Amino acid sequence: MPQLSLSWLGLGSVAASPWLLLLLAGASWLLAHVLTQIYAFYENSRRLQCFPQPPKQNWLIGHLGLVKREEKGLKQVTQLVGTYPQGFMVWMGPIFPLINLCHPDIVRSVLNASAAVALKDLVFYNFLKPWLGDGLLLSSSDKWSRHRRMLTPAFHFNILKPYVKIFNDSTNVMHAKWQRLISKGNTCLNMFEHISLMTLDTLQKCVFSFDSNCQEKPSEYIAAILELSALVAKRNEQPLLHMDFLYQLTPDGQRFRKACHLVHKFTDAVIQERHRTLPDEGLDDFLLAKTKSKTLDFIDVLLLSKDEDGKMLSDEDIRAEADTFMFEGHDTTASGLSWILYNLAKHPEHQERCRQEVQELLRDRDPTEIEWDDLAQLPFLTMCIKESLRLHPPVMAISRCCTQDVVLPDGRVIPKGVVCVISIFGTHHNPEVWPNPEVYDPSRFDPENIKDRSSMAFIPFSAGPRNCIGQTFAMSEMKVALALTLLRFRVLPDHAEPRRKPELILRAEGGLWLRVEPLRAGAR
Repeated sequence: MPQLSLSWLGLGSVAASPWLLLLLAGASWLLAHVLTQIYAFYENSRRLQCFPQPPKQNWLIGHLGLVKREEKGLKQVTQLVGTYPQGFMVWMGPIFPLINLCHPDIVRSVLNASAAVALKDLVFYNFLKPWLGDGLLLSSSDKWSRHRRMLTPAFHFNILKPYVKIFNDSTNVMHAKWQRLISKGNTCLNMFEHISLMTLDTLQKCVFSFDSNCQEKPSEYIAAILELSALVAKRNEQPLLHMDFLYQLTPDGQRFRKACHLVHKFTDAVIQERHRTLPDEGLDDFLLAKTKSKTLDFIDVLLLSKDEDGKMLSDEDIRAEADTFMFEGHDTTASGLSWILYNLAKHPEHQERCRQEVQELLRDRDPTEIEWDDLAQLPFLTMCIKESLRLHPPVMAISRCCTQDVVLPDGRVIPKGVVCVISIFGTHHNPEVWPNPEVYDPSRFDPENIKDRSSMAFIPFSAGPRNCIGQTFAMSEMKVALALTLLRFRVLPDHAEPRRKPELILRAEGGLWLRVEPLRAGAR
């Protein structure tokens, strides 16, 4: 047996067994890997010195706990943005840096980077995967690009126009429920509760052509969606439970798995049923016929979509995109519309001007339905919506992890592999961009005031290649619901001021309660 000299270790000559050589090789690889990581950490730390940072609590926890998930935390973010308007860096523990970007000129470099360069950072999103799969929210690279191209037709104006009737119908159901509650003396309503059900009702009709009547009676599917959203928000606040193997052992993890199964079962059943109704041949003619009859829904578009090579989406992909749309579409729109009503309740002069604008538009016809062409004829109402989305953005932040160095306009460099948080809330509250950012002022969105403002100053739907594909759908739904609401009701603030609560979307602690009074002239 050959001899191996280990005198340099003080071990003399020993038999060179394969196991010993393997152990040495493994130890050498581990040492090299550790040294490489240490070098990369110190190199990144050196390069990140150009980003200012607030004082750490200590070297071990860094800035953990600096910003709370509550009203106080949002005020802290506002203070940080005022102190560091060009962005800042925080340490999550001793070795994990986060760059926070909150200025239009800076966020542009990341948001406008290609989807292959600025990947969505899954540290914050990966626990949604069992529910949403590889839909547009979570997918990346070539798969994301392919799906984005295939889904774009689903949000074409010709597809969205017929949905306006659904927006009207779902809003009418909600208002009828409000009238019944008011007649019983319940004039103070939780906007999040009512509007969430309304948006889910709308989405089920637009995505699946399915009417569950969920605003009037319990729906198992809708209950599962709401439970999943609540569980996701709760898990997001418990970092240890971001690890799947731990979460699956908890009661919440078991509830999450059960609700996922129920939601997937519903979506799969709709897809299979729709497959049976599709013709074996002549799909293009079938699509054209459905479009003309105005019955094309989201599932139809997905089933009939083809990529450049003529390949269609798999059933698993269709389910992922449908589930993603249900998740993203109900919470964000409900948050946006709830806070819009709150801001108009706090500013009755703007509320009355919006109401008069809608009344004037519908003066010569039956004022019970908003049509597609009306949506472009409500400039002040649109300004009020946008200013509310600035002040209370439904999505507070998005994150990216770049696959290569990104050079910012001021010469600073975001190193490859470092996670960036694009603070939508911070950008919208940046005093260098928005004077008196805490004031609700719809005139900010007057066309004359927009001309010289950066397109990245207002990003409630993100921006760049990975912007929200459903933003026209969401804006249209909010316009219809708001216009009809102001025609029929006066909205007043509750006695208690709501406390903002940032979760996956911006909520209010204990709900967002407003008082509603029916208007005689607009009551149905």
